[in-house]
Amino acid sequence: MFKPCAVIPVFNHEEPLPAVVAQLRAQGLPCVLVDDASSASCHAVMQRLAEASDVHLVCLAHNLGKGGAVTAGLWHAHQLGFSHALQVDADGQHCLDDVARFLAAGQHNPHALICGYPAYDASIPKGRLYGRYLTHVWVWINTLSLSIRDSMCGFRLYPLQPVVALLNQAKLGQRMDFDPEILVRLHWRGQAMQWLETRVTYPADGLSHFRLWQDNWLISRMHARLFFGMLLRLPRLLQQRRQRGRT
Repeated sequence: MFKPCAVIPVFNHEEPLPAVVAQLRAQGLPCVLVDDASSASCHAVMQRLAEASDVHLVCLAHNLGKGGAVTAGLWHAHQLGFSHALQVDADGQHCLDDVARFLAAGQHNPHALICGYPAYDASIPKGRLYGRYLTHVWVWINTLSLSIRDSMCGFRLYPLQPVVALLNQAKLGQRMDFDPEILVRLHWRGQAMQWLETRVTYPADGLSHFRLWQDNWLISRMHARLFFGMLLRLPRLLQQRRQRGRT
């Protein structure tokens, strides 16, 4: 049964969050909000939103970062009985007009992870844009494949059963390193993925929690760790590559 929800990690996004939740609910999508130890004012906004029967609130005692919050949200969505979870940022940068396309793709292909690859406008910070290319190269090396079109865009529809199985068996990065790492590890497991282009904007008054030096260091360390993991899996990855070439 296809039963999707949205998982939204939240850290002090009280201003854009109500509009994001309203747009998702208007499209019939229940929401799981994850309060990543936000301020009292942001927590109060989430509590008001959670008064609706289709909005669920998960509160973390300590700030874990985006990856930790998404992980908590995916686990909770699975426990609530949802089959799929659409990861959505709380700051409004994702194009929610594309929600219907992602849900339709997930319903048509329920075993696949539906991944967004971004079409940026001029609002993207140049440091973020150039840094993505280095991550793409490392992801291609660590998967021995070019099939992952973009590993940083967090607008994704996860099939929860295989994702929760991975989260129960492997410790993933808890901050901005989460988005690329989970794709690499799922690729190692042979997870089917489908790619949809989606518009991504960076609002001029948006609140970003990307820490240029700290998060780039975490991402670099994650790629190095995955590289050695790739070497251990090299024979199996080469076999998967040959099998894909025959299909």
